[in-house]
Order: sequence, then structure tokens, then C-alpha cells
Amino acid sequence: MFEQIAFYFFSVATIVLFLITAFSKNVLYAMSALAAGMVMISGFFFLLGADFLGAVQLVVYVGAVMALYAFGMMFFDATKDVKEKNASTTLVVLLGGSVALLLTLIFIAPILGANIEASYPPLEGATNPQSVGLILFTKYLIPFEVAALMLLVAMIAGIILAGKKMDISLTDIEEDIAISEEEEMILDEKDGEK
Repeated sequence: MFEQIAFYFFSVATIVLFLITAFSKNVLYAMSALAAGMVMISGFFFLLGADFLGAVQLVVYVGAVMALYAFGMMFFDATKDVKEKNASTTLVVLLGGSVALLLTLIFIAPILGANIEASYPPLEGATNPQSVGLILFTKYLIPFEVAALMLLVAMIAGIILAGKKMDISLTDIEEDIAISEEEEMILDEKDGEK
């Protein structure tokens, strides 16, 4: 019962967070939703008893999204568009408390459902990482290598696209604006003296 509730919660949360990622106009909101969506995906792995894959999902993908978040903050001045609207603090506390309670129940559920047996029993004496490695590098070797090549191509394309936009430095533009404002003040002072 708890596993079903956890599955539906993670499913709805993942879909909603990735929709926010796709349709948000603010870069920082989109990357925050992307990181939270990756955390929800790791919840699926923990529900399935694949603790190693859940931890890898958290470390690798959420870490990569946080690096992307840092680069997004450097390349885009997205903080000027952020306008927080918290009309009701009671609603925020109520929603936050209910989400915390639901997450607590979800993470307690595997402990309560410890008597469930797997459909495909693991190898005798093999730990979770050993079982994952054996299957990953035998049955799923080709998809694993294709995914690695796709990530490499995406990384190279991102570096090339970011390099094309680096022709104009934002700090130079800000310095030019500051200098022109100082020149206007000097000209205004000279006009006031006449």
C-alpha cells in the first residue's frame, strides 16, 4: 500500500517538476525544478530496492544539474526578474508540512514492506553494486556505451554554443554603463555651473 502511494507521489511530482522545467521562463526556476525532478527519479530506484542506482542518481545527475545551475547564474542575470509573491504564509506552512509528512511516510514504507520478495532474485553472495555492474556490462553494454557517447556529444555541443555567446562580456557592458553614467553626472555638473 505504501509503495503504491509512494510510486504515485513520485510519478506526479516528477511529471509536474519536468513540466515546470520545460515551460518556465525563468532559468533559475527551471533548473531548480530540474534538480528536484532528478531527486524524485532517485526515489523510484529506492522504492525498487536499487539503493546503489538511487545514490548514483543523486550524486551524478543532481550534482550535474547543480553545476548547470551555477553556470546559469553566471551566464544569465536571472535574479532581476525574480519577484516572490507569498500572500499567505499559512498556505506555505501547510503545504510544506504536508509534503514533509508525505515524504516521511514514503521513506518509511520500504522498512515496513521488507518482507516483499524480488521477481528476479539476485546472484548468490553478490551485493547490489556487483549485480548492477554484472548486468550493466553484459546485457546492457551497448545501450550504456551509446548513452555515454550521447552525453559526450551533448557536452561538446554545450561548450561550443556557450563559446559563441561569449563574444560580449557582461562585465564590460556593466562597466561601460557605469562610465557613461559618471560622464552624464559630470556633464550635468558642468551645465549647472554655467
